[in-house]
Amino acid sequence: MLTAAAALPALAQDVASLELRRVVIAPPQNSLATTIKQGLASAYAGTKPGTAAHEEAQRLYYFYGERYFEPLWLSLAADGSLAFSDKAEAILDIFRQAGSEGLRREDYLTADLDVSAAEGDPARMAALETAFSAAALRYATHIYTGRIRPQDVSAFLDIAPKRLDEAALLMRLASSDDPGAVFAELEPRHPEFLALKAALARFESDKVDRPEPLPDGPTIKPGMSDPRVPLLRERLKITASAEALTVYDQSLADAVKAFQEAQGLEADGVVGPATLAAFNGGGPVTRADIIANMERWRWMPRELGDFNVMVNVPEFRLAISDHGKQVYATRVVVGTVKNQTPIFSDNIRHIVVNPYWNVPNSIIANEVAPAVLRNPGYISGQNMELLYNGSVISASSVNWGMVSSSNFPFRVRQKPGPSNALGQIKFLFPNKHDVYLHDTPSKSLFARGFRAYSHGCIRVENPMEFADALTVNEPAIDRASLEALFGPSERWVNPQKHIPVHIAYFTLRVSEDGTLRSFGDVYGHNEKLIELMGL
Repeated sequence: MLTAAAALPALAQDVASLELRRVVIAPPQNSLATTIKQGLASAYAGTKPGTAAHEEAQRLYYFYGERYFEPLWLSLAADGSLAFSDKAEAILDIFRQAGSEGLRREDYLTADLDVSAAEGDPARMAALETAFSAAALRYATHIYTGRIRPQDVSAFLDIAPKRLDEAALLMRLASSDDPGAVFAELEPRHPEFLALKAALARFESDKVDRPEPLPDGPTIKPGMSDPRVPLLRERLKITASAEALTVYDQSLADAVKAFQEAQGLEADGVVGPATLAAFNGGGPVTRADIIANMERWRWMPRELGDFNVMVNVPEFRLAISDHGKQVYATRVVVGTVKNQTPIFSDNIRHIVVNPYWNVPNSIIANEVAPAVLRNPGYISGQNMELLYNGSVISASSVNWGMVSSSNFPFRVRQKPGPSNALGQIKFLFPNKHDVYLHDTPSKSLFARGFRAYSHGCIRVENPMEFADALTVNEPAIDRASLEALFGPSERWVNPQKHIPVHIAYFTLRVSEDGTLRSFGDVYGHNEKLIELMGL
């Protein structure tokens, strides 16, 4: 008895699900099936356990074993010869067009799919049968959950791959008159993914049609004249008389402020380097950038949630979407390169007003302990307290010179108050990284274009505005009710509905008008992914 994926009804959501049951490896009923079994068994035995090749060989052995090792893709002619089926030929055409999906055709059109070389040789045709199933599953997996394991890019990418019901998928492909439609069900339906796919399709013809870039030059302020102002007017659709065409007037400055606000920049109406870069969509967009961002969309959950929060780390921005429409956005500060904000999805379950800050052990070892050694009154001076087994103890009872992040048996927490590192409110989605969204008393960093300064948590510029937008569907919670809880004691509020939150890493975003905007590769994830994808 062996376990394998069970076949499910022929629906898109079923193809993308996994259910385990016990199966029996059935004996082959004819010579072709016997040859297929022998080839699969040999391939299975010849792979190293724990490798992708071993897992693929095992899955195919189980799949064919359930069906008496009968072929899916080969047909037997009256003269006893074997040939590829019409459906297999249609799938080969799909493999040839893999580039339109940002994939590599050579990953699927492998040397062992050479039909002409196998003709007349039953053993080679049997090998062709199983190699074709493997290629079809490989292609399906790549369009569904991506080519690259996120953890191969960075351990900070805490993303679990989605799983396919491979048996159901192969059966659907083999029976469908339109295998392309079956594969199409698997690709992401997120609008930005589809826009990136469209950009890839036209990349070679028009290099991604983008507006004329604004040239570099001095900072433009209201009242100044500059030869770049007409381009600004054209971009923002602000008209002027011929005499005032190059004058940076108040109406244009107001439009620039609105643009800056939408981009998460300081809305001062001054066109400096950061605003100029935002108008130009950031750095130049390459084909590799488009494909890498398509890959990251494949890593995302199939459904983001009708009402959800997304934090895009390279953009330093948080947005709330309601049925695909953005209803709120604000700037955020994310982790430094050393203390990176991890990439994962979860659900906001709690809102904590007047929060304690439970100081992570790494910060205790690297920052608090050295500070206490310099100043024994540091703990109390920072409105902190030291706890052991839940009880507050004196900081002087600890040998701070022996503290390390791995052996510290005490807890340090900062009490609620105006200087608390988490400010007045935090938004919890309990996770192993101990990362969450929170307020901060340090507001000055939000005015900067580059905002990677935290220890990993995400600081929200306008937390109470965010709270109001976040709780719009909660009958008993709103901004006023949360602000009424402000005080010296920590208070927990639990929304009735858990709200999906996605901490993402996209260096390309698609604007409402379809243009691509690029953002800096803060942690190097994009560069590493491009390298791993061989782009």
